Amino acid sequence: MTYGNLNFIFLCIAALIAWAIKSKYRCFTNAAVALPLLVLTAIFDNLIIASGIVGYNKGKLLGIYIGVVPIEDFAYTVVAILLVPAIWKAMTK
Repeated sequence: MTYGNLNFIFLCIAALIAWAIKSKYRCFTNAAVALPLLVLTAIFDNLIIASGIVGYNKGKLLGIYIGVVPIEDFAYTVVAILLVPAIWKAMTK
């Protein structure tokens, strides 16, 4: 299984959960939150990967990079952008 396949599974699950919660509580993440999170992910993941703390099996990557960060690495941030506000809203109602 490639990182892209694994990310697709988790993104679909996160999107379904977020949709279910957000349709009930009407909360949405806006670009003012998403953009800084994605930029910070790009900066810090480049540092972490370039320093050798984290590595990936190149045979399981799509081959699209932002700096030295594979595009698949941004899926974790996207899942957080989808789920954190939804879960927060659901927990505070």
